[in-house]
Amino acid sequence: MALFDVATAAVEAALAAGARYADARVMSRRYESMSARNGEIEDLTQQEDTGIGVRALVGSSWGFQAVPDLTEKAAREAGNAATAIAKASGLVAGPALDLVPTDVRQDTWTGPCAVDPFAVPMSVKGDLLVSVTRTMKDSGADQAEALYQLWEQRSWFVSSEGHRIEQKVVKSGGGISATANGEFETQRRSYPCYRGQYGTAGWELVEQLDLPAHAAQVAAEARELLTAPECPSTTTDLILGGEQLALQIHESVGHAIELDRILGWEAAFAGTSWLELDKLGSLRYGSELMNITIDPTVPGALGSFGYDDEGTPAVARDAVRDGIWVGVLAGRDSAAVAGLDYGGSVRSDGWARLPMVRMTNVGLEPGPHTLDEIIAATDDGVMMETNRSWSIDDKRLNFQFGTEIGWEIKNGVRGRVLRNPTYTGIGPLFWRSMDMLSSETVAWGTPNCGKGQPGQTGHTGHPAAPARFKGVRVGVRS
Repeated sequence: MALFDVATAAVEAALAAGARYADARVMSRRYESMSARNGEIEDLTQQEDTGIGVRALVGSSWGFQAVPDLTEKAAREAGNAATAIAKASGLVAGPALDLVPTDVRQDTWTGPCAVDPFAVPMSVKGDLLVSVTRTMKDSGADQAEALYQLWEQRSWFVSSEGHRIEQKVVKSGGGISATANGEFETQRRSYPCYRGQYGTAGWELVEQLDLPAHAAQVAAEARELLTAPECPSTTTDLILGGEQLALQIHESVGHAIELDRILGWEAAFAGTSWLELDKLGSLRYGSELMNITIDPTVPGALGSFGYDDEGTPAVARDAVRDGIWVGVLAGRDSAAVAGLDYGGSVRSDGWARLPMVRMTNVGLEPGPHTLDEIIAATDDGVMMETNRSWSIDDKRLNFQFGTEIGWEIKNGVRGRVLRNPTYTGIGPLFWRSMDMLSSETVAWGTPNCGKGQPGQTGHTGHPAAPARFKGVRVGVRS
């Protein structure tokens, strides 16, 4: 059967069994990764899978069933099972659940990909990783690591409302890291960030990263950190590099504005949210420089798509405007419960997982400054970049982050390197202290965002640029 016909059979079976709404996603996925250590290939992983996932809505309850069999018989059985699960769940549920309206489309969407990464010879990929790890090893690293990861996903979505949407998305990326061992501690430096940079693109993204050009510097910085002075424990001005600010956005904004967390639907994995829905449109989240968008249309960003997994077209929306919280990441059901008129942020980790509210590209709009201007305007402070550790409470409120490297800022000049830099804060107080923001934005990609039970891994994007925050607690108290 044609794949749209398989999905249609599943939806028809769910409706015939008593569902008032149903949708089905046939998905075909490919994944490849390779890693090297100290001049040798250490791991090669290649995976492919195909299957269908079916959702059925009965009353206020969803049912979901997934099978790796794309025959008509299996699809219809999955549709029947999804409805049966919804009916069983509805025995203890509340009033009927509405879905906010969405444009019904019959469409095809393909993400950007200039160089098919799966067609690049394995020898070329392997030689790249081997070469850069040897360069790092020769430049002083005790452990030199490099990796790339590739994804290709095709999907065929059908709903009982009339959607028929085909999408193809290719994602690529990679990175390097060097570890130096000292007598009493270990230091690591990474490029372009911890575990690499990723986007909705082909092998051209890996080529643009130019890993060989940064290998020697990464190793030298790891070695330098072993004897660098410790980051002081004090309250001072903090300048964050764009990659670290991307993670700050991910943890203290992105997860906090997920509507299922705000409603209390999501709590078992990483908690709920400190935000209260009645404050939407009035709560001051940050300074007037803080403009956060939810934008799955950003070209090449890791959280980009044409349609989410409910068939809602990709649209850019404000999450924070001039420091005021104005928008959330929502699905059609959670939005209806909250009295909102938009969804568009529902995705799943493959055909075998129930779609849920996930971050798309949650990013900070550019500011009016440059990094050089921010440093020059700082009399006394610390600059930090490249995440090393992160911790945030289950309300997404109190946090502590460690980074790989820091620099002392004195009289507008970036000075000596600092090791083991950390900073801590409370989300809204921290964001309200942002007083300078660069225009040098990069759409950083996070390919390992965890959520849900059973666990799902999401791909999210976070446009960000360096910024300064006033009066931040840095270092570890003795």
